[in-house]
Order: sequence, then structure tokens, then C-alpha cells
Amino acid sequence: MTDDFRHLEPVLRRIAESLERLAPPAPATAALDSAEAFVWHAETGTLSAVAKVSRVDYGLLEGIARQGDILLENTRRFARGLPANNALLWGARGMGKSSLIKAIHARVNQDSVANGHGPLVLVEIHREDIPSLPHLLKILRGASQHCILFCDDLSFDDADTSYKSLKAVLEGGIEGRPANVIFYATSNRRHLMPRDMIENERSTAIHASEAVEEKVSLSDRFGLWLGFHNCDQDTYFAMIEGYARHYDLDLLVPQLHAEANEWSITRGGRSGRVAWQFIQDLAGRLGKPLD
Repeated sequence: MTDDFRHLEPVLRRIAESLERLAPPAPATAALDSAEAFVWHAETGTLSAVAKVSRVDYGLLEGIARQGDILLENTRRFARGLPANNALLWGARGMGKSSLIKAIHARVNQDSVANGHGPLVLVEIHREDIPSLPHLLKILRGASQHCILFCDDLSFDDADTSYKSLKAVLEGGIEGRPANVIFYATSNRRHLMPRDMIENERSTAIHASEAVEEKVSLSDRFGLWLGFHNCDQDTYFAMIEGYARHYDLDLLVPQLHAEANEWSITRGGRSGRVAWQFIQDLAGRLGKPLD
């Protein structure tokens, strides 16, 4: 600094120190070794640890054994550092898609701890935060942990172009998907987009097949497609009985079936979600906690 401006140096220093005090601190993100599960907050670019994951034990999930076996083996390979596929769990509402992902995360971590390995980290990203996915992957790419990136109820509507960024992240782009990250998503739609949106592209686009291909090809980025369908009455009763045994809800089977059937009628259908809601109601009436 020249002699002409040297007398301003103390003033400038005080101004700089004042600005530093006024500036908000950088948002703190939880370390990935501090918990087994996290939620991504796109607005602050941070991860917050989840103290207790809301999930059902893997052994209690009825009617989806085949889907469970496939996803469990895929996840075990990923946890061992072997090649594994992104997975799309699609189909009927309330049939255990998100419950299966959370249950398998817990099951694989039980095996990992028993074998002396580090746990898998489950990171949930909300549907509306998909555009921030590249930022999140930048954070996860440098981590030593293997991470399951989980998005529940993923779908895209007309005029929503964020699916393009998801396509690039899953398998496209120069960097590609980090080796320590796998993407599991649930959706009620097999192609993640409503049928009328796809049909509209066919009727209005100059090159209809190309327009439709761009939208439908998103689901092709998932190497595993696991379908979930509405359950029949026997499967529904098996769910109810399994929960009742596990939580020691003392009720004779005929009465249990009768009440569960009446509950499903009032709910307009049978599903894993309806079965769990009935069990919550039954446990409340019997004064039994569901811990």
C-alpha cells in the first residue's frame, strides 16, 4: 500500500472484520460417519442425520418375497463393492416399495456389522429437489462410505424438465454415477410419467417417436425394474397375522380376519399400508405399543 493510502489501512481492516461478523456462517452438514441415514436439504445444500429411521422389519414384509430377494442381493453386492444396478420399484400404492428399501438397508447393515464392515448410508432426496442432485453427488463422491440414494414417489409431469438432469446423473455425463453411490426410487408409474403426457408427445411432436423416446428412456437408466401389484385377500391376511404375532396382539384368528376385512372395506382396498394402519388401530385399542 502506498504512503498516500496507508492511513486508511486500519479503517479498511475494521470494515472487513465487521463484514465477516455480519456474514452468516457456512451451513454445517453432518458427517456421513455420524449416522446410518440422512435427509438432503437442497435449499441449504446440507445433509441432516436421522436419529431413527421409520421402517418395518424385513421379515414382516409379506407378498413381495421375489422383489425382496432381488433387491437384497443387488444391495449386498453393492455393499461389497461389486457392480450393482440402480433400481426402480414401481406399481400399486401401499404395497411396500419404500418399506422394502428401508428394510433392506437395515438388513444389509446387520450383515455388514457382523462381518466387520462399515455400514451403508441411506440418503433420502425429495422429489422436488432432483435438480440439486449433481450438487449432492459431488458431496457423496468424495465419501468413503457406500451410499444408497433414495427418492420416494418419483414422477414427472408435463412441462417438468428436471428428468433430464436425472438421466444425465444416472448414466450420462462425463463423470457418471459415483462408484460409491446407487440410486433407488419408488414410483406408481412404470415410466415415471403419466400416460397422457406420453400420448400427447406422440400426437403433437414433429418426430413423435423421438420425443416419446426421450421421456420414456429415463426408466431405462434403472437396471432393475421391480413391479408391485395389488394383493389378494390371503396375502392381506398373512400381513395382518405376521404383524399380530410380532407385536403380540392377542386376538383369535377368525376375529382378526373379520376385523381386518371390515377395515379394508372401509379403506376401499387391500394393501400393505392398509394392513399396517389396521394394526396400528388394533394395537391402540388393545393398549399395546408398537416398539
